[in-house]
Amino acid sequence: MILRIAKKEITEMFRSGQFKWIFGIVILLSVVALFVSQKQWHEKHIQREEADKNARTLWLAQGATNPHSAAHYGTFAFKPQFPLSLIDPGVEKYTGVSIFLEAHTRNEADNVAAADQTGLSRFGDLTPDFLLLFIMPLVIIALGHQSITKEKENGTIRIIKAQGVSGLKLVLGKWLGNYLPIAFLTTILFLLASVMIVNFSWKFLLMMWLVYMMYFAIINSITLVVSSFSAKSGISLVTLIVVWIVSCLAVPKIASSYTNEKYPYPTRQEFEEAVALDKKTGIDGHDPWNEASKKLEEETLAAYQVSNLQDLPFNFDAFRMQKGEEHEAEIYYKHNELLREVHLKQTQVYKNLAFLSPFLPTRFISMALASTDYTTHWNFADEAEKHRVEMQRVLNKNFAENSKLGEWSYQADASLLSEVPDFHFEAPDFGTVMQSGMSNLMILTGWLIASLALVFYTSKRI
Repeated sequence: MILRIAKKEITEMFRSGQFKWIFGIVILLSVVALFVSQKQWHEKHIQREEADKNARTLWLAQGATNPHSAAHYGTFAFKPQFPLSLIDPGVEKYTGVSIFLEAHTRNEADNVAAADQTGLSRFGDLTPDFLLLFIMPLVIIALGHQSITKEKENGTIRIIKAQGVSGLKLVLGKWLGNYLPIAFLTTILFLLASVMIVNFSWKFLLMMWLVYMMYFAIINSITLVVSSFSAKSGISLVTLIVVWIVSCLAVPKIASSYTNEKYPYPTRQEFEEAVALDKKTGIDGHDPWNEASKKLEEETLAAYQVSNLQDLPFNFDAFRMQKGEEHEAEIYYKHNELLREVHLKQTQVYKNLAFLSPFLPTRFISMALASTDYTTHWNFADEAEKHRVEMQRVLNKNFAENSKLGEWSYQADASLLSEVPDFHFEAPDFGTVMQSGMSNLMILTGWLIASLALVFYTSKRI
């Protein structure tokens, strides 16, 4: 009986002109979104690969050069385009894609796409995740808001009950009839995406599909519950639109504002002033008269039991610069860890507030699976900094071991530059992503169970 009711609902949908228009528009938008996203993804992928190769070529093209000059010449670390960012670009356009690696300074990611866009971009790009998170719930509402109310308005619910159809079978049949077309459309979208995506992991894609299917099941359940409690289809539609606005628009905005107010990041000026203040208390690689530099000089002379810097078995200028690099790296690590602590606190608040709307956990899990969340960006920035520190160590070591004090004209062989390896960044593996997103997954599961429990309660009420 449940399948018969579901079949009846689906048949009526396909006969409806409204259904045909809605599904036609959604299918068209999905295809356009996929093709536009695929084209943009491919262009960005090519651009980043070419930029990475060019940066490496320019780095090696310095030839024989002074190691410290090479350190200031610097190079770039590029964040790769991850496969599932085609479906969910996440925060990519706000975080930047490249970091300049140079001596003495830890730079932030640059080339932020949002900086080149107009104010209209805040209304959202036409991407698959936009359709899945915002548009598809509206489709579910449009198709299911009158599932129960139309039976009340037409007086057919009494006839259905008189035929021995229980409330549970009626509601489950209608739930399935509303859900299956959405599930079919979503599955097609993901299958099309899988054809367009290169070198993706099926684990990530299937998990993302499952998360969105859970999200739509929750929306579908809420739609059926509101329809059953409403006396008129118009009231049901207005109520569900309000629910959509609150769940998908208001709650995320309120959560963001509350989190930023509770745990605000320091301003750029405050951050740079704090870093500059700490730098003054340690070794300055370019200032031999710095108090910390003089202390290092005394300790080094005593350790090697010589009276003059010229008698040391290495170039003390390069040695001092490396110690300065290590000191500055510790300072940047310290202050960036303070920023990370703010990020972790904000993330925890978001996790605590995720129960307010199924939109939040779905959004967070989707971005994490696509490797386009803030956590992945933080990991990229940290790996880039480790690469920068190692680059400085290699250059300063060569300078110290192969030149004499004051020999600033020293030039290392071009082969030194190739000792600095290419930068590579890998996204977190599936286990790590799922472990970090377990709380969001549990909340989404809780929403699913609670919504289905409401459907069961509604069936008893009918």
